[in-house]
Amino acid sequence: MSLRNTARRYGTVAMSLHWLIAAFVIVNIVLGLIMGDLPRSDPNKFTIIQIHKSIGLTVLVLSVIVVVWRLMNPPPPLPAGMSPLMRLAAHGTHYLLYFLIVAIPLSGWIMVSASPLGNSTPWFFLFGWPNLPFFAGMTREAVHPYRELWETTHVWLAWSAIVLVPLHIGAALYHQFWLRDRLLARMVPGLRS
Repeated sequence: MSLRNTARRYGTVAMSLHWLIAAFVIVNIVLGLIMGDLPRSDPNKFTIIQIHKSIGLTVLVLSVIVVVWRLMNPPPPLPAGMSPLMRLAAHGTHYLLYFLIVAIPLSGWIMVSASPLGNSTPWFFLFGWPNLPFFAGMTREAVHPYRELWETTHVWLAWSAIVLVPLHIGAALYHQFWLRDRLLARMVPGLRS
């Protein structure tokens, strides 16, 4: 298998980044939903929040890599018989997913940076991931509206992903098993496209 994308399928780098980010996004969606239901008094809440933030920051870094990689390695073309409406939906969904995998963790990082506590994120408890410097030195009262804004933004973007990810998965399965155009096989290691 080629490291780079070919006319028939994605390369090893694109596949690895796709599945790694997909796994992290799904785990973080689950952790985010769990966090929302935990009371402040739960002894596991702090650890879950830190893992959620660490995964989010990892997705942010991987997303920048995947965007750069995609610019250098165009994806294989969509199947020739695909309707213009399906092509538009496929491209639109992909661009929206790319936007979300950057915007969700970035909005989370901004939200954490706007915290009045000013604590850095212990990235997987290995080192402190620094906050963005925009809010340093602001009073609690001054930083509070920014924290609220970015928390709301983060939640809305996350709910967008909660809707879009199953649609993306469903579309891939629809192509593979209903249309039988082998679209999914281009992104799955070991399947022939």
